[in-house]
Amino acid sequence: MLHPRNSGLLKNARELRKNMTEEEKKLWFLFLRNHRYRFRRQEIIGNYIADFYCKEIKLVIELDGSQHFREEKVLYDKERTDFFESLGISIIRIPNVRIDKEFENVCKYIDIIIEHIRKGE
Repeated sequence: MLHPRNSGLLKNARELRKNMTEEEKKLWFLFLRNHRYRFRRQEIIGNYIADFYCKEIKLVIELDGSQHFREEKVLYDKERTDFFESLGISIIRIPNVRIDKEFENVCKYIDIIIEHIRKGE
């Protein structure tokens, strides 16, 4: 099943792909780009753009900078999470600081989550 997609966000998604944050670049080029499951960058799902999305296992990975901890952003992120989950998509949120300081552990964590999803847990 295809997820809904706001094609009006295509230009923005392309721009975000061209201007990835340092943390997004690190996760993409050192881990997700060659992962055994195919991830896409800046995938449009409904009216949102997910940082990374794997259609096969229905997983969104969001990297959160410090702005995501402000009250208005927390509410917006909850709406996004609720929307993704309503489509049967799992979502994990990773603070940028963890990419910077615990990269290997973040990669292991993502693989653990993927295995849980695959097993239906």
